[in-house]
Amino acid sequence: MKKQLSLIVVLLCTSMLFAQKAKVQEGDWKNLKGITKYTLEFDYSNLEIPKYDNEEEFLKDKMAKRDEKNPGSGEKFKASWFADRENKYEPKFIESFNKRWDDGKIKIGKDYNEAEYTIKVHTTFMYAGYNVGVVRQNSKIDAVLTVYKNDAPDNVLFQVKYTKAEGNNFMGADYDSGYRISEAYAKLAKTFAAHLKKKTK
Repeated sequence: MKKQLSLIVVLLCTSMLFAQKAKVQEGDWKNLKGITKYTLEFDYSNLEIPKYDNEEEFLKDKMAKRDEKNPGSGEKFKASWFADRENKYEPKFIESFNKRWDDGKIKIGKDYNEAEYTIKVHTTFMYAGYNVGVVRQNSKIDAVLTVYKNDAPDNVLFQVKYTKAEGNNFMGADYDSGYRISEAYAKLAKTFAAHLKKKTK
């Protein structure tokens, strides 16, 4: 029984890892060979959110619904929406990527002064998903990762677009939208690290 459960978990992890689609938009993976340190830049501009024309419309709707039930809660939601980026999504991406390299062969970090190269993580699509106990949906993000030398940001070394990076908790305890989305960033970083290992040998 334990062996069967372990196999199911492995297969689930593998299917989620490769459910993400990666499309190289510029350059080649080989261009990254030998680079061991990257600083990070996160970009959330022109963010697409399902069922809304833009992020501003999404926030306006969600804030209004919350204020109707509990006056003042709308602003708290808005503040949390933006704070989760620096407090949850970005640390999760960094942690997930770095732990894939046990020997510290490659390392990333925000404002990493030792790095000569930057990875810009531009999130283009975000779906928070939901969990209401009996029914739930994974979060999903799409992102474009662009690599360039710090002193030549217009000279793109490599660019890849990932779609359908999904986030959840295997035990189902992912009621907080910020947590679910942060797990999507963890999956994104995990897949990027796996591709980097495989394609720059």
